[in-house]
Amino acid sequence: MLILLTTLFYGCSEKENIEGLWVVKNVQVGDKKMTPNARWTKFNNDFTQQTGNGWFQHSNGTWDFNKNSRELLIKNTNGLIDQNEPFKVSFDNNKMIWKRIEEGQNVVVTLEKTNELPKTYGDHLLGLWKLENSKGNGVFFDESVENNEYLFLRWDKKFLINSSNGKINGVYNVHGHKPEIELIPYNSKIKRSFWKVDYNNEQISLKLLNSDSLVTKSFVRIHEFPRN
Repeated sequence: MLILLTTLFYGCSEKENIEGLWVVKNVQVGDKKMTPNARWTKFNNDFTQQTGNGWFQHSNGTWDFNKNSRELLIKNTNGLIDQNEPFKVSFDNNKMIWKRIEEGQNVVVTLEKTNELPKTYGDHLLGLWKLENSKGNGVFFDESVENNEYLFLRWDKKFLINSSNGKINGVYNVHGHKPEIELIPYNSKIKRSFWKVDYNNEQISLKLLNSDSLVTKSFVRIHEFPRN
């Protein structure tokens, strides 16, 4: 009877440990660190799960944990079949560690329990930004600063720029592993550009990467469009 109770308690405690919201803190593939930005997974007590990056959920499905083999099996109903073996799971305080071999390389994923969704670089950038400082002539803003110049980054991955060069529309991509943004104008005469992002509370600084000269633009968050 004691062994049976111990087994039941052990199974319940493992299930309780896995349940909840987890953020990926580190992904090690062989000797390379490949941690995605703000990746999270939520394990529900009905054995369903959701996964996303920041405020965006991109997959969902089910999960199952074998307490004897310590194997975690995750299935996504809207994704590809995972051809690899299940993860072996261990716990260290509020951290959960997954291990397995993928294409001959050791993969170690370290997750940490959290109470709220993490923010991606893109989540931090959402909104309306007024140009405050400009160094160098870029494809969108020149070196002068006018009162009505701004950058608007929308939730649907579209952007609007108002500058002394006029209004420019396009789409943008935020890198999944590092603070970089790519601006792709609809106007084919304006080339796409890549910027390193430095985010500090309600201010951002952009440094042009695909340029031989130094081009930086600094913005402050605002909540209504500047008047002309």
